[in-house]
Amino acid sequence: MSKAKMILNKDYVIGEVDKRIYGSFIEHLGRAVYGGIYEPGHPTADKYGFRQDVAAMIKELQVPIVRYPGGNFVSGYNWEDGVGPVDKRPKRTELAWMTTETNEVGTNEFFTWAKEAGTEVMMAVNLGTRGADAARNLLEYCNHPGGTYWSDLRKAHGYAQPHNIKTWCLGNEMDGPWQICAKTADEYGRLACETAKVMKWVDPTIELVACGSSNSAMPTFAQWEATVLEHTYEHVDYVSLHTYYGNRDNDTANFLARSMDMDAFIKSVISTCDYVKAKKRSKKKINLSFDEWNVWFHSNEADKKVERWSVAPHQLEDEYNFEDALLVGSMLITLLKNADRVKMACLAQLVNVIAPIMTENNGAAWKQTIYYPYLHASVFGRGTVLNPAVKSPLHDTKDFTDVPYIDAAAVIGDDKNEITVFAVNRNMEENITLDIELNGFGQFEVIEHIVLEHSDVKAVNTKSNPNNVVPNTNGNAAIEDGNVKTDLKKLSWNVIRLRKVK
Repeated sequence: MSKAKMILNKDYVIGEVDKRIYGSFIEHLGRAVYGGIYEPGHPTADKYGFRQDVAAMIKELQVPIVRYPGGNFVSGYNWEDGVGPVDKRPKRTELAWMTTETNEVGTNEFFTWAKEAGTEVMMAVNLGTRGADAARNLLEYCNHPGGTYWSDLRKAHGYAQPHNIKTWCLGNEMDGPWQICAKTADEYGRLACETAKVMKWVDPTIELVACGSSNSAMPTFAQWEATVLEHTYEHVDYVSLHTYYGNRDNDTANFLARSMDMDAFIKSVISTCDYVKAKKRSKKKINLSFDEWNVWFHSNEADKKVERWSVAPHQLEDEYNFEDALLVGSMLITLLKNADRVKMACLAQLVNVIAPIMTENNGAAWKQTIYYPYLHASVFGRGTVLNPAVKSPLHDTKDFTDVPYIDAAAVIGDDKNEITVFAVNRNMEENITLDIELNGFGQFEVIEHIVLEHSDVKAVNTKSNPNNVVPNTNGNAAIEDGNVKTDLKKLSWNVIRLRKVK
């Protein structure tokens, strides 16, 4: 059996985890809203029409923030369509996804849902067909206490208290030719700068996210970030990153190595941010919002058959398998490894649309395979990320060299009494023994060793078999001579929880 080693020292840290790193995303797309979080006729629906079976699964995840309402959708969205009496709201052709938007759910309804779900809202403004004026009006509507046109309109709509939404995205993927009213970096940078200025004049307490490249393969990548930040650096707080991975060529080893691409993407954007900081002689640090990330490819062919102008069709409904969960686990580990600069992230998306939770209209809800690493990281991965030395056997894949079989991160809780190690064994053939050396922490004991494993990398969870791929607590992590020793099963996601002995 191959061996790997992880050395942890209490004084060597990467940075504190901002809980918003475990955020998610709900767009007006497919059945994310209608038939996802919202289905008035469902047996579990509350008085607002929100499905409580779905809400329970979301609360279990402890999602801290949810991006809304898009996504590509926001670049053609008139926010005024989604407020006021529901029976007077217009139906619109939705050009991002070629569907019909009923506007039955809008800003106030989503805020109500978020409050019930125990999460905050990350609101996006339309910098496609609209601009600074609509953005400042929406902010005034949401956050101003009263005595002005838009804040008093919110009160007239039944919301006396301001929503106090503190995180705002300045558009979405504005470099993409698929985007409604896509822009050059200079065009977007100027618009984002002026929009940021007026929004912070309305509410100086908000934080703003500027659009980075839609992905690292964009021909303008890095130059886009540099140009946009040249315009916006002193007015925004974050720059966004988006990435999705797929296994179209059915090469599991190469697929599971793609988190290395994610890590390289993050480090490139950090370098670009710091270049602009140096160029401007600024003392301000721009952090990262990785506000779209996931596996996305299973539904591509099915989506070509969606009927145009339908309402809430089955779109982007990827059925995730076991190997997808392993990559999602490694992507979460990658976010933790960069917690000093990645302060927000959104698994895209939350319900039905490339999501950890699936539903049947007027029926059941169930957890996809990717639900479990997301759950474990969100619940157990809060505190400070330790900076480990990891020595692992390496392998090469089609696109990557020197890929460590063991991908791992460790988080120590705020009270310093618990340490959680997250680890993926990418080896397809054999288990690997992992020794975890604990330096300077005192004496610890094992609480539990959670394992997500399956003999079939293509295994999925379905409505009829929702527990096909679920975690167990049969891991064998144990304390030996003050350190941790364990066997990590081949192709497995592992959560090793340690507690200080008093």
